[in-house]
Amino acid sequence: MQALDGIRILDFTQMMLGPFGTQVLADLGADVIKVERPEGEWERSLEMMGELVEGESAAYLAMNRNKRSLAVDLKNPAAKNALLELAKTCDVVVENFRPGVLARLGLGYEDFKAVKSDIIYASGSGWGQDTTFARENRPGQDLLIQAMSGLASSTGRRNDPPTPAGTAIVDHATALTLANGILAAIVARNTHGIGQRVEVDLYSTAIAMQCQEISTFVNQRADYDRSEEGIGQSWLSAPFGVYEAKDGWIAIAMASLPAISEGVQGADLIGLDPWEDRDEVKRRLETITRTQTVKHWLDELSRRGLWASRVRTTREAVDELRDDDSDLLVEVKGPGDKPIELIGSAIRLSETPWQQRLAPPRVGEHSADILREVLTDAEVHELIGEAR
Repeated sequence: MQALDGIRILDFTQMMLGPFGTQVLADLGADVIKVERPEGEWERSLEMMGELVEGESAAYLAMNRNKRSLAVDLKNPAAKNALLELAKTCDVVVENFRPGVLARLGLGYEDFKAVKSDIIYASGSGWGQDTTFARENRPGQDLLIQAMSGLASSTGRRNDPPTPAGTAIVDHATALTLANGILAAIVARNTHGIGQRVEVDLYSTAIAMQCQEISTFVNQRADYDRSEEGIGQSWLSAPFGVYEAKDGWIAIAMASLPAISEGVQGADLIGLDPWEDRDEVKRRLETITRTQTVKHWLDELSRRGLWASRVRTTREAVDELRDDDSDLLVEVKGPGDKPIELIGSAIRLSETPWQQRLAPPRVGEHSADILREVLTDAEVHELIGEAR
């Protein structure tokens, strides 16, 4: 038994915003039918560090488990009609094409609503469905959104160039926002008997992610800038930040200057203001932290109840997951039946836990089985033959 048993989703999404969001729902038990073009969605061929994994992108593999693949040409009227018939058995339709693309193909919200009145139609986009940026037909991509929303200019040291995050953080956050919106719409349908549109976009999510920073800016009527020494967030006071030690790096979270002075013996912080003098605080502290090992400082700060951590590489974090046999790292059968490792679900439910049911599908792997629900064998053969 899983939380979303009985929920069926027709998924037209590609790249990260949509596929990661629908994978969250698939992990929790939803039957997600991944609709893609006959040659497969674009991300299947996205090389990561110049390579593919047995012919598939590591990025595609990371976000498409527990789904079934239906590969058809959306411009084929027979495919459109089959998808509308299939939608009668579905609870949710999800897409992240540019605004209006699916509607022009006869697969918009009104088209699906006409065949199933309580359908939930969820759309993800870069800039929203009807905004100035959307009307300008701007490409919606994570780096561009980080740049336009202010996120990139808030990261790093004052004299550094704008610095984007080390992962597609806006895509990821918007995928989770999409999943939340769909779940809310399912609850509303089950409670009130209504279907509806769900809309999320990268830009709105990137702005919402900065709720603390923007609230500070607009309510305190004060500009702020990145610190010269790289205090972790541009709006925080010292000693918050990452410090160099003798053999690595240590992250220090919130702590008062008197408390941190006790933990870092020899640091002269008397008379310094944690906000006004935050760069000087960091310079003085780092002069001392460089003289001892990471372990030394972790022991000292922990003894005084201060929040600190070693700064690790991604490889070190993953190696620990493997050593601990963590369920955050799962092994599945990948392309060519070669075992691959994927990150598991971060959601833990005590009575209806997530399950690894299906490996990331090959292009059109389940087309025939899915289409036979709404077409005759002859129609399936003709449609799949055309699609291939």
